[in-house]
Parts: sequence; C-alpha cells; structure tokens
Amino acid sequence: MPGLFSRLFSPRWRHPDSSVRRDAITRLDPTSQRDALEQLARDTDPDVRMAAVQRLSDPQQLLRLREEGATSRELDRQLVELLTGRTGGIELGKRLQLVEELTDSALLTEVAMRGDNQQLRLTALAKIDDEALLVRQACDNSIAAVRHAAAERVSSEPGLKQLVQNVRRDRHVQRAARDRLNRLRADADALNESIAQREALLASLEQHSRAQWEPLYAGRFRHLEREWLNLADQSDVEQERRFQEACLRCRKTINDHETHEHALMADQQRREQADLDREALVMAFEESLEALRQGDHIGQQDLDSLRSQKQLLAARWQTLSETHLANHALRQRYDDALKAYDGINQAWLRLEEHSSALEEAFKSNDEHRLKSIIKACAWPGDLPLDPRLARIQHYLKLEHELTDNDNTAERVSRFDEELARLEQLLEDGAFKAASRLHQRLKHLSENLPSSADAQLSNLRRHGARLAELRDWRGFVAGPKREHLCQAIEALEQDDQLTDQERDRRHRQLVKQWKALGDAAANREQSDRFRTASERIRTTLEKWHEQQRQLRHNNLAERQALCEQIEALLEQPAAQADPDVLRDIRDKAREQWRRTSPVPRDDAEAIGRRFGRIRHRLQALIDRRASEIAAAKHALIDSTRQLLEQDMPSSQRAERAKALQQRWRELGRAPKGEEQTLWREFRQLCDEVFAQRDAERDDRTQRLRQRLDEMQALIDRIDAWQPTSSSDAALLEQALNEASALEPLPSGRRTEGMRRRWTGIIRARRERIERIAIAEKVGQWREVMPLIQAHLDADAECLAGQPCREVSLEENLSLPNGLNRAHQQRNAARRNPPPEQQVAEQLARLRVHLALMAGHAIARHDEPLRLAIQVERLNDNLGQPLEREAELAAVLRDLLATGPVSPSTWQREVSDLDAMLDSLTQLPPP
Repeated sequence: MPGLFSRLFSPRWRHPDSSVRRDAITRLDPTSQRDALEQLARDTDPDVRMAAVQRLSDPQQLLRLREEGATSRELDRQLVELLTGRTGGIELGKRLQLVEELTDSALLTEVAMRGDNQQLRLTALAKIDDEALLVRQACDNSIAAVRHAAAERVSSEPGLKQLVQNVRRDRHVQRAARDRLNRLRADADALNESIAQREALLASLEQHSRAQWEPLYAGRFRHLEREWLNLADQSDVEQERRFQEACLRCRKTINDHETHEHALMADQQRREQADLDREALVMAFEESLEALRQGDHIGQQDLDSLRSQKQLLAARWQTLSETHLANHALRQRYDDALKAYDGINQAWLRLEEHSSALEEAFKSNDEHRLKSIIKACAWPGDLPLDPRLARIQHYLKLEHELTDNDNTAERVSRFDEELARLEQLLEDGAFKAASRLHQRLKHLSENLPSSADAQLSNLRRHGARLAELRDWRGFVAGPKREHLCQAIEALEQDDQLTDQERDRRHRQLVKQWKALGDAAANREQSDRFRTASERIRTTLEKWHEQQRQLRHNNLAERQALCEQIEALLEQPAAQADPDVLRDIRDKAREQWRRTSPVPRDDAEAIGRRFGRIRHRLQALIDRRASEIAAAKHALIDSTRQLLEQDMPSSQRAERAKALQQRWRELGRAPKGEEQTLWREFRQLCDEVFAQRDAERDDRTQRLRQRLDEMQALIDRIDAWQPTSSSDAALLEQALNEASALEPLPSGRRTEGMRRRWTGIIRARRERIERIAIAEKVGQWREVMPLIQAHLDADAECLAGQPCREVSLEENLSLPNGLNRAHQQRNAARRNPPPEQQVAEQLARLRVHLALMAGHAIARHDEPLRLAIQVERLNDNLGQPLEREAELAAVLRDLLATGPVSPSTWQREVSDLDAMLDSLTQLPPP
C-alpha cells in the first residue's frame, strides 16, 4: 500500500516509467522547477536526460552541473549547442566569457569546430593545448582563419607531418606546414650534423689528450680548441665537462713538456756553468802548481795543501762530470795537471821513503851515502828543494867549503853566515831545524882555526838558547799530551757515538799527537795514548771491514757498469735513438753516484775510466743527434718543396702528416738546434694545413652556397605553376639549373631537398601533361564543325543518298595527323565498313578515353579494357606512357572512324564529351 500511494500521489517526473518522466518534462517550468530539471538531467535514461537538458537554456547552470559530477553526453551536447549559438539566443559577449572559462578539451574542440562566430572559434582554439586537437582543427575547421591559427600552433614534427598528409581543403596550411616541416627537418639535420661534428671534434680532442707529446702536439691542440670555440651552437653539460677534462689533460701534457724543456735549458746552463767551474778549478790548481815551483822551498804543509786542493779538485771534478762531461781540451789540461801533481807526489813519497836513511846518513856524516840517497830520491829539478834536502845539500856544500877550502878567512866567513842562519832559526822558533844546524855546526867547528874564538863563543851562546827553547817546548807540549790522552780515553768510553764519528775523532786525535813530535815526550804518556788508540782500533775493526767490503762492492759495481757501457760503445746500433742513449747516460750517472765510496787507491783510476766512457757515450749521442738534425733538415726541405708542388691541398696535407710522423720517429736533434728546426718545420706544416683549411672552407662555402641556390630554385619552382604546354621548356631549364648545381653535399638536408624537388618536378610535369592534354582537347573542339560536317555526310551516305566528301574550310588548318584522319573519313564513306564494326570501333575508342580519364568501366566493356591495356603495354614496352601522343592517336582514330550513323553517335557522344571534359580538368595548384 505505501508503494501504491507513493506512485499515485508522487509527481509524474518522478514516475518509475521513463516514458512518463520524459512526457512530464514538457510540463515543468524551467524557472520555478529548475531543481527538478537538474535532477532529471542526472537521470539514468538517456532520453530523459536529453529532454531535461533541452529545457535548460542557461549554460552556466549546465556548467555547474558538470562540475557537480552530472557529466553526460546529452548535457555536453546541449552545452555545445548553447555556446556555439545554434540555440538559446545567448549574446556573443557572454558566450565568449563562458568559453574563456572552459577547461574541457572536448567542449573547446566542438566550440572551435561548430561556433557561429570566428572570434568565438578563435577563443576556444586559444584554450586548446593538445596538438592532436590542433591538427584536427587545422585540417577540418570550416573557417580559414581558425585553420591558419591552429596550424601556426602545431610545432612538432609528427604534427606537421599529419598536416602535410591530411590537409585537403587549404593549400595555404599545407604549404606552410610543409615549409615549417622542411625547416624543422633542416634545423634538426643541421643540429644533428653540428652534434656529430662536435662529437667528432670532442673524440679527436680526447684522443689527442691521451697521446704522447710530439712536436705538433701544442699546435694541434690549439687548432682543436679553436674549432670547438668556433662552433655556433651550445654544447650540453656533459660535452662541456668532457671538453674541459680533455683540455686539462692536453695542457698538462704541454706544461710537462715545457717543464722538461726548461729543465733541459737549465741543464744546458748548468753544463756551461760546470765548464766554467771546471776551468776555474783547473786554473786554480795549475796556479798552485806554478806557485809551488816558483817558491823558495817545499815542505810537508805545501804538499798537504796541494793534496787537499787536488782532492777537492778531484771530488768537484767528479761531481761535475757525473752531471756533465768535460770537453777534450779541458780534460787534457786536467790530466796534465794531475800528471804534474803525481810527479811531485811521487818525488815526495820517494823522499819520505828515504827520509830515515837520509837522517841516519846525515847524523853519521856519511857523505857518500847521502849523495846516493839524494840521487835515489830523484827530486825534480823544476821544484824547489825540500827543507831536508836543502839542508843536506847545504850541509854537504858547507862541509865541503869548511873542509876542502884552504882559505881560512873564507871558511870563517862561511861559518859566520851559518851562525847568523842559526840565530834566525832560533828567532823563528824553528826548534828542529835549529837543533840539526847546531849539531852540524858543532861537528864542523873542529875544523875551524884557533883564531875563531868569537865564532865558537857565539856557537855556545846559541846552544844555550836552543836548550832554553827545548825547555819551553816541553812546558807547552806536556799539558797538551795529557789533554790528548784524556780525550782519547774519553772517546773510548763514549758509547753514544756512531762508528763513523768515532773513527773521525780518533784520526783527529792521532794527527794532533803526531804533530807534537818529541816535545815533552815520555814513555808513560806515549804508552797510555798508544794503548787507548789500539783499543779504539780494535773496536772499529768490524766497521772498518764493513767499509772496506762496501768500497770493494761499490768498486765492483762501478767496474761492471763501465764494462756494460763499454760493450754498448763497442758495437753501437746504427739507428740508436739519442733519447735512449741519454736515458742510459742519466741512469749510469745515477748508479755511479749510488756506488760511493770506493777504495782510495782505485778511486782515481775508476773515475778516469768512467769519465772516458761518458765522454765516448756523449760523443755517440752528439753524433746520432747530428745525424738526426741532418735528417730533419732534409724533412724541412721536403716540406718546403711540398708547398711549391701543384697538387690538391688534401693530398699535400696527407704528405705533411707523413713527414710529421717521420719527424716523430727520428728523435731529437742537439739541444738548441732541435727547437730551431722544430719552429721552422712547424711553420711550414702550419702553412700546409692552413692551405687545406682554407680550401676546405672555400669548398664548404661553395657547397653551402650551392645548397642555398638549390633551395632558392626549389622555392621558385614550387611557387611557379605552368599555364601552357610550352612551359615545359621552363621546366627543362630548371632541371638543367639543378643539374648544374650537382653534386650537392651529402646529408639529411640534401636528401630532404632532393625528395621535395622530385615531388615538385613530378607535380609540374603532371600539370604540364594535363595542360597539353587539355590543349589537345581544345584543338579537337575547334574542329567540331568539321566533325559535324562529316556526321552529316555520313548520315546522308547511310540514308542512300550520294556519298560526298567534306572539304576543309579556308580558315581551318589541321595538324598532319588530323588531316590524314579527315582524308580517311572521306575515304571510308566511299567504301563503308559494316555498321557493327564502326560501332565496335567507337566503343573501343570510348573505353580507351575512359581509361585515360580514369572513369569507371562498365562490366560489358571489360574485354575491351583488357585488350586496350595489353595493347598499351605492348606499344610502350620499356618506355613511359606519353598520354598526349596517346590522346592525339585516339582523337585521330575517332575522326577517321566512319561512316557513323546518327543513332550510334548519339549513343556515344555524351560519354565522349564527359571523358574529354574530365581530361581538361587541371590538378589543383
């Protein structure tokens, strides 16, 4: 019951039956019952929804319903009808405001497509962002301004392709889209080409950054960097990072080489400074030798000083030789100075060897033995005498003068001179010399005459002074000896010192002890000092043995090193690389420095041997470097000749690269000359590559200009439309211009231009062909009076009347083909063929024209179509069909076919006219 009552008393628009609800909608007031209509607009039945939304004429109300979720196809349809102005009568300004607030692409598309006002459509179009919808608007919209506005907003390549393919009603849109697509493709091609060029350049730069340095390294890097900076488009972040990293590696290689060059320059400066230092050392040593020869006498101190200078010279010379080898002249001076020193040193050693015997013979006054010992000493005549030898020779001479001289006055005078010399020695504190001279004078005083009392008194007085000097020496030397004993004992007890430092201090103490001589000498202190010294030597025996073994090992290594380099120098390779030889020299020098010290007796000999070896090795390096310099001079001459030869720049550049490769394989010339040669060679190579780059730029410019000219030709022919068949000459002229621009550079732009050019030429040829066909049809229509005269004559002849010939009018001129057909038609009336044959011939010509015009062929004409197609294929086998000639042949056959009855002609003439009209239709421009 409640359901029944609810159905009986509820409004009809709420009735369960949809047809009742739909009928009730017509009775609802849109103003007072708007809520009911809005509820019915959400109804489940489509018809109810359609009827409800049709009663709602406020588009804002419909938009609100859509926002509340009441979306339906009926609501959208009604909303579109209202916004487009088809219903509702809403003013344009309000509709424009509502369209500007829309966001739904489907509604905007419908408004833009169906709006009753151009501004309304453009407003809706401005709100559309989907490119596919813009393409649809550009293709299908009925207003040209809307199509153009939509086409202008299509920017992607797929969208432009769709425009070019699908636009049929607006050639302007199609042409603009095609132009933009071509520009887009050309820009893409240019961008891809630029990207490829940048990638290739970046790959070359990265490969160059991983290469070793060679003479053209810096120039090639600058060229690649300049090429990179000259590129117009901007690189991405990754390419820029790779470029910067490659540049850093290249600059590091260049900086490393420059550092190496600076090091070589510094090495040359050090070599020159070493030569100056050697010359100064040799000169100082020579001056010392000369000063020693020019001196009054020579002593232990002089020899020690000269020995120290010689050791310093040898050490300094060795140090300098390890760095740089001396020249031959300076080496000869050094050898001569050492030889002179060896002579002096050997004489001194002989004197030291016979010093004890000389002293004993001197004390025993054995004149014969003294002379033999002096002869054995073989003291050089250019050297001043040693004080001992001078004293002995002086004493021998003095004894001879005082014993063998018969003149008493002269002997006394000579004795006085010696007394004066003794007094001078006492004044100088020369205790040993004064003591020896005093003893000798006491011995010789026995040969003085009895009248020489004054001389004997002076001798006794000097003896007293000598005794006093002896006492003072003992007074000074006693504390010194005690101090040395304490020092050597303290050295023995000191455990903090290294063996090397202990040995050095021990040697110093022993030297100081020996320097005291016999002053204040006593057995207790001597034994004490000697015992402590022996204990220290015993402690250092193991260290001394290690040092001896180290010196012998170093000597063996130096000898092995010398043997290896000598073996290399005995059989040097003919094409030995100077850089390898320099490396061997440097490593040998380093090994020589590591193998130090060596035994003192062998140091000088092995040093001289290594010096000679290094001199020979350096001579080999210089010889090979000189040969390389000569070869590089020849390469420079070849490069200069290459510049003068007449050949393509690319071939010249390839030969220059081969010369550069040969330059790298040769190695380095002598220092200084290498840089000079390299600068000259690089300048010549730069000229070669500059010519290649200039020619390449010119060729690129010409190709670019050729592309621009081809593009201009394409645009010109694209804008040109033939108007007569005689325009074929203009088309052939354009083809000749295009052939003259060949060959074009390869690339996507060129391929696109070729495709566009081929399409334009095909379209223009087709148009010219259609124009020629239309002209043929026009010529046919011009002779229609003649054809009508033949038809009349045919009718008379077929009606049994006399067959007459049709003559040409005086103002009518026929081509040769039609003139022959005219004559054949007249001849056919004189000997008419069967009417069925004439009808079949006309039908055949009609089908032929239908094939040419592209008309549909009736089913009963299919055999004729097949026969005509086979005939056309056989006639044009291997050649393209000439439609103009084919049409001319059909028209000739049509004129020549006869006699034709009026009924037959009336049956075929309408189809023939329709086909000829189709052939006169020109393609759209």
